[in-house]
Amino acid sequence: MSEPADPAAASARDRDAVLHAVSSAVLAVTRHLSVREVLQVIVRSAARLLDAKYAALGVPDDDGAFAEFVAEGISDEQWAAIGPTPRQHGMLGAMLREGTPVRLRDIRRDPRFEWWPKAHPILKDFLGVPITDGDTVLGIIFLSNKRTPGGFDEADEELLTLFAAHAAIAITNARLYERGRELTVVEERTRMARELHDAVSQKLFSLRLTARAAAALARTDPERAADAIERVERMAGEALTELRAVIVELRPAELDRHGLVESLRKQAALLDRLHPLTVSFTAEGEPPGDLDRDRELAPEIEVAVLRVAQEALHNAVRHARAARIDVRLAHREAALVLEVTDDGVGFDSAGLNGAGARGLGLLSMSDRAQAVGGTLTVSSAPGRGTTVRLEVPA
Repeated sequence: MSEPADPAAASARDRDAVLHAVSSAVLAVTRHLSVREVLQVIVRSAARLLDAKYAALGVPDDDGAFAEFVAEGISDEQWAAIGPTPRQHGMLGAMLREGTPVRLRDIRRDPRFEWWPKAHPILKDFLGVPITDGDTVLGIIFLSNKRTPGGFDEADEELLTLFAAHAAIAITNARLYERGRELTVVEERTRMARELHDAVSQKLFSLRLTARAAAALARTDPERAADAIERVERMAGEALTELRAVIVELRPAELDRHGLVESLRKQAALLDRLHPLTVSFTAEGEPPGDLDRDRELAPEIEVAVLRVAQEALHNAVRHARAARIDVRLAHREAALVLEVTDDGVGFDSAGLNGAGARGLGLLSMSDRAQAVGGTLTVSSAPGRGTTVRLEVPA
């Protein structure tokens, strides 16, 4: 006969498993993500680990509102009906002022509770914990309506407090990353301005003077005017070449380190770890530049393919409510084809003009495709998912 299970040992194993899940979920988001993406992953992970129907996280601003406010368990339609981001009033304001955890059987019976909008879901049992960095309250994270009967207990509060400590590190890291990225952008803009001034601008200035001279000679000395026009054509070509060289230098660093295929594979793997959905990547054939250095892809094509893939993945993760996203890169004889397909809610792809197209980044993706001589098509229907397909010459 087997020995009876040790409840204490089983409990310890369960707790270790939960703590491991907390660390894995939060430390994963310290990779190169925006602050809002960090917050969204934290909230989703907290709701799942503590079995809560609703979860939210708010980062206050200096004007009595929230600079960032993300929630789990509330649909886009509900958000639209609820209205603007909440202010720092009621329980949210109290938690920001007091900076201590709050655990309640029914938030509606607490004197600090004021009201919520008519379309707001009814919250009952409540657990909230401040996210702090020293004495500074970075934000608050709270859960409501635990699915398991009995509401939140002391163990839940302890776990969410630990989660909030990890969240503080993740938020701080994301902020530092965004600030560093902003500084990098400023430095890069300064360098580009210098490059453009030193090379392209001077070339264009000479081109303009030569064009004026050609115009002045057109009537009095056609032969010299023709020579000047030839110089204009040659200088315009040189300026275009130099401009392209400056633009190519802006290619993402990961393309130089890993190549296109591996960069796409890493992007899919990262999203697969960070979000509660499956993101896969497959490559059919090897595109020029990964193995065959005699037939390298043009740098601008590599950048276009990577950026379109990132935009399509971003749209699918944020808007599609999908369970699975498949990224496929296929190299054919004269073309490279990228497809990003999700099994989400889809939309009417016949109405892609105007604000809807801008909101989904489709205009940006289409512009990138056209700039490298490619084509972009989007196929979608309500309830049938979406496929973004980019084909570029290779």
